[in-house]
Amino acid sequence: MDGTTAWRLRESWESPIGTVRWDRLGPDDGPPVVLLHGTPFSSYVWHEIAPALAAEGHRVHVWDMPGYGASAKSDGQDVSLKAQGEVFAGLLGVWGLTRPSVIAHDFGGCVSLGAHLLHGAGYRRLALVDPVALAPWGSPFFRLVAEHADVFGQLPPPLHEALVREYVSSASHRGLRSDVLAALVAPWTGEAGQPAFYRQIAQADQAHTDEIQGLYPSMDLPVTVCWGERDTWIPPAKGEELASLIPGARLRTIPDAGHLVPLDAPARLLAALLTFLAD
Repeated sequence: MDGTTAWRLRESWESPIGTVRWDRLGPDDGPPVVLLHGTPFSSYVWHEIAPALAAEGHRVHVWDMPGYGASAKSDGQDVSLKAQGEVFAGLLGVWGLTRPSVIAHDFGGCVSLGAHLLHGAGYRRLALVDPVALAPWGSPFFRLVAEHADVFGQLPPPLHEALVREYVSSASHRGLRSDVLAALVAPWTGEAGQPAFYRQIAQADQAHTDEIQGLYPSMDLPVTVCWGERDTWIPPAKGEELASLIPGARLRTIPDAGHLVPLDAPARLLAALLTFLAD
């Protein structure tokens, strides 16, 4: 499943909020690692990291959240952070994982934290990569779309696709290859993809992070916080603040990387993750 043209999630599970597409890489007896993506992305953000972890002997689980990527998208779907946390806790049960190592990016950070703190999901260790975890969050563009999702949803498809391309591109400091950008944008186009894009923004409620933020000091597991030094979506100062709230957490700054650290600096991030997983 390596390469930008070969990323395909071969398995599925019927979650309470829609079909989840997922896959596994690496040896069956390897230590389990679960990767979570953020928004407006998909498991494809891990298309370089996941095979590399598998090659190092880890059993790597990847999935697209309902409403994202190759997973189900439908009218009226609940794709809130709270719902995704419940789905993730259930998915761990489907996989039979009780204490996997978890690596989470962006909104995936909030999802993993919520599943752990509110739904009893147990982890061996947790790596948070530029996570959405502390208030306030949401760029001015994000808030504008959230307030007027019904208006933006009526954009002609070519204008909508141009908007998504520019928005996704802005998450990268180094710039995305055309094929990588196309793979990230494609799930948000078409009859199902366009409304799904605005649906997930409209349902992004800071109340879900407010609910768990006060619980961070109670966490009792190894945690590392990795942050792109050039992240313009969530300031690196948030990484320092988050690491200070979680007992024993360490902050790793990734040079020359924006918000999309797994794509901007995969080698540097991989090195940090392998060191963390080996501790």
